[in-house]
Amino acid sequence: MSRRTLADIDFLAPSHEVAPRLIGLVLLVDGVGGRIVETEAYDREDPASHSFGGPTPRNAAMFGPPGRAYVYRSYGIHWCLNFVCREEGHGAGVLIRALAPTAGLERMRARRGLDEIRLLCAGPGRVAQALGIDAGFNGKRLDRRPFALLAAPDDHPEVVVEAGPRIGISKAADVPWRFGEKGSPFLSKPFPRRARPVSTAPGLTRDG
Repeated sequence: MSRRTLADIDFLAPSHEVAPRLIGLVLLVDGVGGRIVETEAYDREDPASHSFGGPTPRNAAMFGPPGRAYVYRSYGIHWCLNFVCREEGHGAGVLIRALAPTAGLERMRARRGLDEIRLLCAGPGRVAQALGIDAGFNGKRLDRRPFALLAAPDDHPEVVVEAGPRIGISKAADVPWRFGEKGSPFLSKPFPRRARPVSTAPGLTRDG
């Protein structure tokens, strides 16, 4: 897998194509963050997606424009960060599930209230808390501060991306739209042994 930067990510593409391409990029928010090691894709044709029922005040940012943040609160407790995909009005996005922390570790530890580096960003709620993400980031452009998406350092080995079923959903649970860096200790949960190569992860619908 070749090294990529934000300029190489086409957010107009289907979310299940964008999600694996984000693996290995470095996500920073005001200089705090790390390498993206786990993502999940969602689409308006997907019954597990917030956009499935159409636009609402809560999910409006998910309907575009693409290349922006969609931030929501899960179970009234945890903020979650998503990257909006597809053309404006479609309603698709990629949930950032886990990072390998590399920058601003002390700020992350203070926000999370723990020292264990492996647990700082292992899960979408933890990612948002560690990066200081809240509702104020909803709708912000990903190509402007406070966000930065960068290539991994040159000395970091190329990653192998695998795909498997998404986590914590009851609808369309068998759709293999969870993507992660194979063998990473920073995943929110290990992939099952039946995890497949990204090239064979199908779309949910004919047009993605």
